[in-house]
Amino acid sequence: MEEEPVKEDVDSEEGRESALEDDEISPAEEGFLEGASGDGQGAKCRKCGKVLVGDDFIERKAGKQEEILRFCSDECCDAFFEKAESKKKK
Repeated sequence: MEEEPVKEDVDSEEGRESALEDDEISPAEEGFLEGASGDGQGAKCRKCGKVLVGDDFIERKAGKQEEILRFCSDECCDAFFEKAESKKKK
């Protein structure tokens, strides 16, 4: 019995490219897998829009429903809430 060659994991960039070239996945699937490879992280800083990766971000609850907001830094967090407070005072 002949063994099949070991395929690269589609979680890696090389594996996705190989699977795409071999018509094992579609371009849409490749794009989805690329986006999902960051542990599902895709959140952006609520103030500046920077993509948040890993665990390096600030979380704060806001509003009556205590929505969780994420920020890339303490500076963005502070600026966001300062602007919100100044709008409330008007």
